[in-house]
Amino acid sequence: MDFSGVRRRLGAVAGELRRAILVRRRLLSAVCAAVAVLATVRAVAPPPPRTAAVLVAVRALAAGEVVGAADVASTALPVAVVPSDAAAAPVGRTLAGAVAPGEVVTEARLVGPSLLEGHDGLVAMPVRIADAAVVGLLRVGDRVDLFAADPAAATPSGVLVLQAGLVLALPRQTEAPTDGQRGRLLVLAVTADQGVEIAGRAARGLLTVALAR
Repeated sequence: MDFSGVRRRLGAVAGELRRAILVRRRLLSAVCAAVAVLATVRAVAPPPPRTAAVLVAVRALAAGEVVGAADVASTALPVAVVPSDAAAAPVGRTLAGAVAPGEVVTEARLVGPSLLEGHDGLVAMPVRIADAAVVGLLRVGDRVDLFAADPAAATPSGVLVLQAGLVLALPRQTEAPTDGQRGRLLVLAVTADQGVEIAGRAARGLLTVALAR
């Protein structure tokens, strides 16, 4: 029996086995090193920020609109950027200011349950202003002077009807009026007597406003 040939074959097999073990050791070492690096990165990485659910507008909302269920959606934002006055239940309430798509609906953007909350003794009176562009310059909370003019008068001139009236709402006109009326509505806080005077002036002529201090 040729023992030298057997020894050579055994030596070749042992060499291949050692090479395979060495390759596997290197691969195992690389895997262990990668795991160690990943564990280190995870250990030093800051934890994900805490989030809170808030309601944001899904479309552009105008001042004076009543918020509907389809106008808002819930989303999660980092607690650090959530406004302190984020509204928890804005549906059914009236907007005091415009809200952009994706903006968190806050209490600052909403009026109270009633337009006249905090305005005892006053009434909310819709007033049609002849020039819609003028109303577009106003914001809820502005103070305005209301003027009336009668185009049919022999010598048309403006008359101050209301001084420093509070703008309660600016209803959005979604379509062109079909009754021939032009301009745009705004809602003012007035006394009952002032309302009677304004209604009379509106029936006889045109109304406009100017920003007051």
